[in-house]
Formats: sequence, C-alpha cells, structure tokens
Amino acid sequence: MRQTAPEGRGPVRYGPPAPEPGLPVLPGLAALLAAAADRAAPEPPGGGPVLRGAAAGYWWRRGLRTHAEDVVAAPGAPPLLLALIAAHGGDLLLPRPCPAWWTPQARLLGRPAYHVPTPAECGGVPDPYALLETVRRVRAEGGSPRLLLLSVADDPTATVAPPELVREACEAAVAEGLHIISDETWRDTVHHPQETVLLSPAEMCPEDVTVVSDLAGALTPAGWPCAVARFPPTDPTRADRYADRRARTLDILTALGALVAGPVAPAAAHALDEPEDVTVRMRRAATLHGRVAAAAHRAVLAAGALARPPQAGRHLYADLGPLRAGLAARGVTDSLELENHLTERLGTPVPGGHRFGDELGALRVRFDTAAFLGTTEEERNEALGSARPEESPHVARALSAFGAALDELDTYGSNAG
Repeated sequence: MRQTAPEGRGPVRYGPPAPEPGLPVLPGLAALLAAAADRAAPEPPGGGPVLRGAAAGYWWRRGLRTHAEDVVAAPGAPPLLLALIAAHGGDLLLPRPCPAWWTPQARLLGRPAYHVPTPAECGGVPDPYALLETVRRVRAEGGSPRLLLLSVADDPTATVAPPELVREACEAAVAEGLHIISDETWRDTVHHPQETVLLSPAEMCPEDVTVVSDLAGALTPAGWPCAVARFPPTDPTRADRYADRRARTLDILTALGALVAGPVAPAAAHALDEPEDVTVRMRRAATLHGRVAAAAHRAVLAAGALARPPQAGRHLYADLGPLRAGLAARGVTDSLELENHLTERLGTPVPGGHRFGDELGALRVRFDTAAFLGTTEEERNEALGSARPEESPHVARALSAFGAALDELDTYGSNAG
C-alpha cells in the first residue's frame, strides 16, 4: 500500500502513527457508528457506564478482576497517557526502544524520561538489572523516578516478553517504589496465541499496575479514537492512594476536553464486548499480518540484516547495521538518513529507530506490514481471505520488491568494496 510521507516530519508532528491494519472497517461496527451519528453530546469524562462496563468485561475475560468504576476511557491513547503521567507525578523510565508516542507526552509535561536497555530476546520490557541501576543512578543525581512504562506485546519490536522477564522486571520496579503503566494495545494481535504466553504485569502486581489499551490495536479503526485504562481495583484500605489518581486522571481529561465522541462510544463498547464478528476479524487479521511479517522477516535475514522474529502486531523492527557499508556508499550513516532513504525507495513511511528512542547512529527501522497487503479494498480483502496471503500475487510482488530493495544495499556495498 503506497503512502505519501508527511512533510515537515518533526519529533511530534511525525509520530510516526501506529501500524495500521490496512483492512476495511467491519460492517457491523460501521452500522453502529452510523446509527449513533445523531448523538451530538460526547461521552461524560472517563466514558459512560456502558463503555466502561464493556471494558471491564474485556479485562475480566483476560483474568483481570475489573469493575466499571476501575475504568477510564479517553479519545485515544496519547491524551490518556498524558493524563496518567500528570496524575502520578515524578520521572519516567522507558524501555529502549519504546513506542514513538510515549516520549512526547513526558516532554509536553516537562517530565524527565530515562531509557533503560531491553534484553537481547525481546523489547518492551527493560532488563531488570539495568532498571535497578538506572533508578539508583537517577536518584543519586537528584531525580525522582516514579513511573515505569512497558509493553509486553511491543511496538516497535513486535516481540512478546517472556513471563519470567515480566515477573523480574515488575518485582524490581515495585521494590523500588515505581508504579507501572502497562500498554497492552497489541496483546490481541499475537500471531500464534497457542504458542505464545502473554502475561500482563497486572496479573503479577495487581495493586501497582495501571493497564492502558488503545482499541485501534485490534478492535476499532484508528480514525475512531478510543482508549481505556484499567486502574488497580479499589481496596478500602488503599482508597486514598488509588482513588485520587483515578479522580486526578478524570480531572485532567476533563480540562483537556478529552472526551470520547458520542457516535464512537456504541461501536467501541460493541467491539469490547467481543461478539463473533469482531473476534473472527481480530484473529484473521492477526494471522494475516503474522504471515506477512514472517515473510518480510525472511527477506530481511536473506539480505544480511538482523531482526527478532515478529510475534505480535503489524510491523517488523530491523537492524540494518550489517549493511552499513552499502548504506554508507549511498550517503546513509544514521537512522534519520536511513528513514529518508527507505521511505523514498519503498514509497511508504519507514520510521527510523531514533523515533523510538534508539541511538541515532544505530541503523534500525520499523517496517509496517499493511504496506504489503495491496492498494485496493479488493486486494486487501483477498489477502485477508487467503490461507497463504504471502503467496497472493500482489502480496508476493510487494514482498519481492521489498527484498530487492534490501538486497541492493548489500550488493552496492560489495561492489563498492
């Protein structure tokens, strides 16, 4: 799917956006939105009882005890995260790399944010020992770390953190007095759910974790912004500690005018209820993007570059460091130049690793798999309905062109040498 790269790509104006599904809107959701088009009033701050109740049920089905009063809804994940950061106070700790939209929220609030390395096997969750070292260093320098953001199913790396790592990182964070915000936007996009164990930090540390999920991850179109947060269930003995943070979050969302649009709420609640049409599409979309991501991963490795095997999401995070000679011959020496080069060469945005907190000198990029699914609704529907979408003619052509673009980098470097 060819896209036009946005102009004036600054650190906030060019997010980049989260990977899109590249698929038509479900007819049932579209009908609900159309039927509610005359709802002129937005949802109340934090969402109405139907929307919050649907979100509570969504988390109950995933083993997290949740009631409607534990939930807050907002028009998208960025304003919700902004309100959460403001409500909790203190400095932030983030894995490196991390979702591109996290850091701008801290910058807008003037909060220091410190990146912590992730282990070799996955992204999204910091290495526990590096986390402890970073917390102690920040405190020694006069900082006040209070929040850890993590994502078990990760953007940009497309990995799922193993349960033992999640356990160790959460225990380290809680021992240091950190509250954890777990972004679980991509948990329902796992490619092989029967083979992949996804453990929510809220299962590990129920009193110390707030879960955030943007419905655009797997349930609703990105153009219908709605995100939900699950606060730790209120315990009468801890009411002051937690009820105030939820109330403060609601105050901030109200001050921002960050209210879920009235017509969006019924469709979002329906999606959160997970009727059959939604769950079937969710599973088929995850399988589609998983197969295409696996094919793109093979192309990256065949070209001599590196990438962790994708396990979730609609993207692939590649390290083109082994192709540095060929890239340098083209004048590409850092991830910003690599972003510009590949965006022009492939005709679709290819954000560099610097957008995700990686070092500028590291030649890393995120490839979004929607770009391989076709340019028309017919082509995308064909890919969705295929048992082997990577073999559909238009998908195969896109993957072949992708592999050729990577192969030429190594060839250029070999010839130049």
